Amino acid sequence: MSSNGTGPTPKRVTVPWLREARAEDRRIAMVTAYDAPSARLADAAGIDAILVGDSIGSNVLGFANELPVTMDDMVRATRAVSGAAYRALVVADMPFGSYQCNEDEAVANAVRLVKEGGAQAVKFEGAGRALALIERLSHCGIPVMGHVGFTPQSTHALGGARVQGKTRASAQAILDAAREIQFAGAFSIVLELIPAPLARTITGSLTIPTIGIGSGPHCDGQVQIWHDILGLGGERTFRHVRRYANLGPLIRDAIASYALDVQGGQFPTMEHAVSMDLDQLDNLDGDERFPSEAQKEESGEG
Repeated sequence: MSSNGTGPTPKRVTVPWLREARAEDRRIAMVTAYDAPSARLADAAGIDAILVGDSIGSNVLGFANELPVTMDDMVRATRAVSGAAYRALVVADMPFGSYQCNEDEAVANAVRLVKEGGAQAVKFEGAGRALALIERLSHCGIPVMGHVGFTPQSTHALGGARVQGKTRASAQAILDAAREIQFAGAFSIVLELIPAPLARTITGSLTIPTIGIGSGPHCDGQVQIWHDILGLGGERTFRHVRRYANLGPLIRDAIASYALDVQGGQFPTMEHAVSMDLDQLDNLDGDERFPSEAQKEESGEG
């Protein structure tokens, strides 16, 4: 069975499989991951797709937002994820500055994510100049996922992480952009932070799968940030997130226990060490502060 229990599980989730999932009304489960351990766990859990998001900036690299993330950051993270995910489709974000300027450079950057990073698809934000790139990459055989609504790389222009599409004009603009992205050749589209009724309208007007985040229950699938659903993002909370575990305090307490054991001399013990024939230590040239076992016995220290 699939992760949602309604269809056969493929050996590898592919772009055609996602299209079939939409056609058969099977919901698509997607999560972000930025490293091999996270990808391995998500894959084993039956996640359909993993997004190597430029949200690595704020969730892993310590940046205030996604904007400082580089192509090298994304290639390295994508390589780690793709090497550990054997079933899930791996989609890599094109980071800010990697496609906004020169089209040839943008194509080369997308190729890097596929060739060096091992991604099966890439993701662009917005429409506009991205439409020509979506069409070009689709013709090159690189599947593209679109992204409308709140687009994090435009956070300064949008005034922060705010719901988009609440007025008729802005809702129409987002709907038009989604249709243009589909027409350009994208295989799927992320709808981020838009009202649920608008997400339902967009989903109903497209033939490609919609993946929602903060956009209600009417999309074909959902994507969530790894750290948010596992309680690894500190005290921050978002209306659109359901926390499925609170691992932050558990990890903190475990590390605190380790620190106390080390500081108190309780760890490691000989149970955690390897021994050897003590005769092999006799007459070694070394620091005189550490006498051989034989010397200890002679002096009565042993």
